[in-house]
This record gives sequence, structure tokens and C-alpha cells, in this order.
Amino acid sequence: MIDIAPDRDPLVRWALPAPGARVWRRADAVVVACADLSHWDRLVINGEPDAVAGLLREVLAETGETFRPFGTEELITEVVARVPELEVSARFAWMETTDPVGRQSVDGAVRPVWLGAEAWPEVTGMIREAYPESYAWPGNPGVHRWAGIRGTGGELLTVAAEAWSTPEIGFMSGVATRPSARGRGLGATICAFVADELLAGRERVALLVDYWNEAALATYTGLGFTTRRVAAARRR
Repeated sequence: MIDIAPDRDPLVRWALPAPGARVWRRADAVVVACADLSHWDRLVINGEPDAVAGLLREVLAETGETFRPFGTEELITEVVARVPELEVSARFAWMETTDPVGRQSVDGAVRPVWLGAEAWPEVTGMIREAYPESYAWPGNPGVHRWAGIRGTGGELLTVAAEAWSTPEIGFMSGVATRPSARGRGLGATICAFVADELLAGRERVALLVDYWNEAALATYTGLGFTTRRVAAARRR
């Protein structure tokens, strides 16, 4: 039997406090439905594959077409094999740390700070240029605040957001560096700053990373983040 206690699964623990979260439980399965959790309507799943597949069929009929199962890559693969109307839609990494990263500095740039709302139009413009695929955008639901690093001339060089955090798990998203400023370690600096800020009073900091983004994977690994393979599914 797989232990599905929420206090043992960070994915479930991340989903449970989300606004409007709904929970379904069976002896060996749990499904948590969260609208707009890190950009998607998610069904966070955990448990024994047969039990999860049976419970998920009920939940899918109740939650509608936009909700997508999300869990460890192993479990999603097992569940998709048991629920023919589903297919794996994405595989990526849940990266996390429970230890402080430690501040990092970069020569020729101002130290990272939290930005005020007056800077959000500037953040939006930079993300459009540097990372248009970002899940986090200023003003979107669940996106709480933005940190940034400016150059000595005042231009915004790199940003990262706190988004979809819970009381126990700080969540980072929207990390982007202006193309002309890449290769200087700014991404590592902003991530170290935000990670340590979010870890204060919490047990861990996490984020989601696409496997194709090798530079980001290397940055987070270098900062001490560990990787858990996760996946999402969708209806065929």
C-alpha cells in the first residue's frame, strides 16, 4: 500500500491549501482539484495506481474538461495505462530545497529586491521579451509578488515571482533574464534571493521546470535543489 497521507506528499500538500480546492479520498487514493494552480486546472493525484484510476474516473466526470491529472511521472504513466481516455501531455521536473541557498552577488548589478506594483508593467514587458511561455504574469491569480535585479543604469535585468505558495511550501515561478544580460549569473542570484525569502518560516521551496530548459535545470541543481520527476495528463 502506498502511503497517501498529505503530510508525506509535497504535491498533495501544495494543492490542499489552494483557494477552492476540493478533495476526494479512498482507502488508497486521493485526488485534489485546484483551479488555476500554476496556470492549469489541476487534479493532483497520489496513491495506489488501481485505486487512483478508479477514483479519478469519478472525479473527471465531475470536474469538467479543463482539469488535468498531475502527479509523479511513475503514477501518471500507470494511471494513463488504466484510463484509456487519458494520455500523458507533459513530463517535467518538480525541483525543491529544504535548506537555505545563501545569498549570491553579481558584479555590476544592484542587489535583488522585491519590486512594487508600479514596476509590474516593466516586468510584463521584460517577460514578453525574455520568457513569453511563463506561467506567472503580474496581476494573475495566485501570483503574489515579484523580485528583480536592476543594472547600474536602472534597467530591469532579471525577475522571479512568488506564486501559488502555501503556508508550508514557498513556490517560485516566472524566472526570466533579459537576453542581453544572460551569462552573468543573474538567474542564479535572483533564484537564491527568492528561495531564501520564501523558505523563511516554511519547510521547503519548490518550482516546476521543463526538461528542455537545460540551463534552468543546471542553475537550480547548482543552488542545491533536488529533482522529482512529475507529469501531467489530459483527455484524448
